[in-house]
Amino acid sequence: MNRFFTILRSSPIKRTKGLAGGVCAGLAAHFGWDVSLVRIAVLLSFLLPFVGIWTYLAAWLLLPKADGSIALESLVGNRR
Repeated sequence: MNRFFTILRSSPIKRTKGLAGGVCAGLAAHFGWDVSLVRIAVLLSFLLPFVGIWTYLAAWLLLPKADGSIALESLVGNRR
């Protein structure tokens, strides 16, 4: 499982300080887009049944923060 999280940490997209989970801010910073446009696109994707919400949740769980911490890793680590 550690190898999985190491691979995730090597992702060029990092969650940064944002409104909810930092996913939109991280995507905007990586691609050089305006964060407001990314947030609008994500909110519009929430209108699609399950696609937007589940994709955002997966990104929040799997994308590392700028400090390298991963939400899924802390959730799994607390169960042991």
